[in-house]
Amino acid sequence: MGALIGKRLKEIGKPTDWAYEIGFAALVGGIVGSRVYFLVQNYDSVKDDLLGNLFSGAGLVWYGGAIGGALAVLAWAWWRGFLGLTLLDVAAPALALGYALGRCGCQLSGDGDYGKPWNGPWAMSYPNGTVPTERTVHPTPIYETLVMGLGAWILWQLRDRVRAGVLFAIYLVYAGTERFLVEFVRRNTEEAAGLTTAQLESLGMMIAGTIWIAMVIRRHGGIWRQPANEDAVQTAV
Repeated sequence: MGALIGKRLKEIGKPTDWAYEIGFAALVGGIVGSRVYFLVQNYDSVKDDLLGNLFSGAGLVWYGGAIGGALAVLAWAWWRGFLGLTLLDVAAPALALGYALGRCGCQLSGDGDYGKPWNGPWAMSYPNGTVPTERTVHPTPIYETLVMGLGAWILWQLRDRVRAGVLFAIYLVYAGTERFLVEFVRRNTEEAAGLTTAQLESLGMMIAGTIWIAMVIRRHGGIWRQPANEDAVQTAV
């Protein structure tokens, strides 16, 4: 992730050292956010020892980490005077790649992020996982690693082709869709309308990204960045 951000920063003429600062801010904010999110989600079971559970190594929630990491990076960007659409576009491919790599850790540790029982050709069990299961299940961390790895590659290829902010909007739609769909074979509890909490949050991401793209299309007539010479002609006119 850091190398990807550093390369992009260099391409747009910003200090590559900022990549380390962004990574550190995201790490600290992500850990804090994931813990706080976990405590909020599971308040009834942890309320007797909030402090102990806050510093526990278990119960890291991805959406909480994403929110906490985002807030920390936004605070850093404000401090550096880099708060804007360019920051979001720089982050988009790295966020997808980071998610893909994070799911590799879930797969290796068997931390319970696997899917529902299944006897298909590539079904797996996690007898030695931190949340063990002897039953064969969907290896959903592998699904997510492959899909989000592809997403990171797609976003990287589009980085100079779309208007400012659109890359991040595409990330919201893509990542939201991926998580929404994988939840149908992932072990999670339904919360409302037959959907899990992660699916409801994913719908929010998809809607936000779609509205964002629609607004860009309405304002500019499309999402694609115009060639520099064409921009100059339109400015002159």
